[in-house]
This record gives sequence, C-alpha cells and structure tokens, in this order.
Amino acid sequence: MASLDAAAAPKNGNDKVQDLEVKDAQIIFNSVWSLLEEELGEAYLRFPKEIFWLNGAPGAGKGTNTEFIMQYRDLTAPPLVVSSLLNTEEAKKKKDAGMLVGDREVVEIMLRRLLDPVFKSGAVVDGFPRTKVQVECVKMLYNKLIELRVKYRDTPYAEYFKKPHFHIVVLFIDEKESVKRQLHRGRETMVHNAEVSDTGVGEIKELRPTDLDAKAALNRYRTFKEKTYDALKELREIFFYHFINAHGPVEEVRQRIDEELRYQGSLELDEATYDRIAQIPVATSLSKHARQNLVDRLDTYADRHTKLFEKVIDLIKREFIPIIERHAISGSAVINTENSILKNTTALAMLIDVFSERGYQAIVDLNREEIPDSIDPETYAIKTRIKNVYRVRIQFKGSEIRRGR
Repeated sequence: MASLDAAAAPKNGNDKVQDLEVKDAQIIFNSVWSLLEEELGEAYLRFPKEIFWLNGAPGAGKGTNTEFIMQYRDLTAPPLVVSSLLNTEEAKKKKDAGMLVGDREVVEIMLRRLLDPVFKSGAVVDGFPRTKVQVECVKMLYNKLIELRVKYRDTPYAEYFKKPHFHIVVLFIDEKESVKRQLHRGRETMVHNAEVSDTGVGEIKELRPTDLDAKAALNRYRTFKEKTYDALKELREIFFYHFINAHGPVEEVRQRIDEELRYQGSLELDEATYDRIAQIPVATSLSKHARQNLVDRLDTYADRHTKLFEKVIDLIKREFIPIIERHAISGSAVINTENSILKNTTALAMLIDVFSERGYQAIVDLNREEIPDSIDPETYAIKTRIKNVYRVRIQFKGSEIRRGR
C-alpha cells in the first residue's frame, strides 16, 4: 500500500510571503552552517544538549525568571541574550564596516556563541526566535543536530552529539498587564538612574523609550502578539512547548514554570530508546524533497523502462480515467483490476507515481482470492487458482457544486 498527498490548493498572498520567508531562512541557515562546517569541521559542531528558547510578552518577566529556569535545570552558563549579541565584537565589526546586522548575522553570531564549551550541558537563549525566518532556522538547527547524532552515534565522537532537547518557553500576559508593567519598569529605572547619578554608586540601567510612553508600550506588545507569538506557535507540534501564564506574583509564576518543566521532562525519551527509533526517518524529512524525487523517478521510468511505462499509462487511460471521471463530484473512486501488468512491482510503483504527479492520491491494496479452476477427471477433486485483485482507491479534490435551497 502506498500513497502521496493530493495536489495542493492554489496559494493566497499570505502563503507566498511565508514561502519566501522559508526560502530566506534556508539560504541564511545553510550559508552559516556551511561557513562553520568549513571553518571548524563537522565533527566539532558540538552544540548544547538542551536549549531553552525563551520568549515572552513585553513585561512578562523573562529576565526575572531566567535564573530560576537555569537553577531548575542546573545550568551554570550565563543566558545568551540575543539583543546583546548586537554589541559583540563580531557585530561591531560589521557595523563599523557599514554592514547591516540582520537575521543572517544574528544567526551566525548566536550559533558561534552556542558552540562555546561553556554551554555544553545546556543554554538559555533569551529573545530568539522572534520572526518566521528565525523560527525556520531553529527547525533547521534541530534537524542538523539529529543528523549529526545519527551519523556519529557509533563512533568515538558519540559523546559530543547527544540527542538534542529544544524547549520553547513563552511567558504570556495580556495587553493591559503588559503596558502596566512596562511603564512601571520605566518609572523604577528613572528613580534608580537618578540615585546612581546623585551618589555615584551602582550602574546606570538601560531606559527603553517604550517604557516611558503608554502608546509605544502598547505598540510593542501588539508587535509581539502579531509577529513573535504567531511565529512561535508553529513550533508547538515539534518541540516541548511551555506556555506559561506570567500573571501574578513571581512565586506563583515560578510555581507554574516548575510544574510545566517537571511534566514535560517526564515525557522525554531515554537516550537509548531514542537511538533505537531514530533509525526510522521523521515524516518531515521524507516530504522535504518529495517532489524532486518523484520527478527523478518518472524520468527514470521513461528512460529505462520505456515500454512498461507506456503500458502503465495506457492502463490508466483505459481502465482508470473513465471511472474517475464519473466520480468527479465526490473526489473519490475505487477501481478493482486483475490486470497482470501490476504483478510487476515496478509497474505498480509507476502507477502510484503517475497519479501523484497528476495531483491524485493513490492507495493500492492487493487481495488474493482462491477460486475454483478445474476438476480432476479421476479423483473429481476441485483444483483452485489464486486470483490477484488490485483494489485502487483514488482521491482528489472534488467538484464544488451549488445546490438550491
């Protein structure tokens, strides 16, 4: 039995924008990864076993709770605050040279920092990912680490390529609370900085413009909600996704973090268990190059099995298409055939691939039926033979018809 997805529906403008963002992310990540691989060597691309990608609404308490998360998981390395990466020597060099520090530069600097041995046991990355492009880069990093784990599992390098654990942590508060906390932070910062100026004791804290103006604070929150939060939701089905209600006192929020991390930790596969099942490819990796692989197979059929390919196409035209056309409204048809050509496994693969290329989903079942064939004239015993019946279910997008009321 085999199947492939039916042809996708036409894409709207938003889908096209997302496609471009995915392609941009692929270009960015692949160029950075290739650079690091060439510079350091694949065997030395040793990233943390566990990474907490920490995000939150403005004023939700990322800075307040980062240390708690680190203590909870026994992480000793300082948090990697993405906004501060723009002040690193690497970023300053780019800015001094008149270059922009965009997604590519941030991704490169971040990955270089994560390769620091200080993050070996784990890292908290504060403020990444924030956009669709960055979300795609996180997915690609995870896939690369899985590939390295599988590749080096039975080598002396295995200890450096543990099964990666990515946690998406989102601290969430509503719009009203966010604006309230941002403005409160602004007032506290102004008081603190005034005291430092008067006494000369302490350090001046950064005063964000959005912490001084209610409208600016509201815009910052809505930007997070519409861009960062929506982008992060894509990761719910892939990684451990911790959505934390950050309303209330710090003690209550930390209790929620503790309960969430404790529960998710109980769901993690043991290393040995994971290594056993990792031999089975994940579904997303199969679909990654599905279209190109399909084209390659069809071209091979046409070049190397020309006569058989023509027979399969003729079979589809004669026996399948007339029935499919009669079921155009429902979008589903079932065809039973005893055609002996399908005994050839290559021919069966051709049939499925041709339908897939044309936008259909083909599912094939083989039923073997024992039927009477002849009678022995001496013993009168009934001789039987096996009849192969191929049951082919074809699904496709049916016709939309307007019905009167």
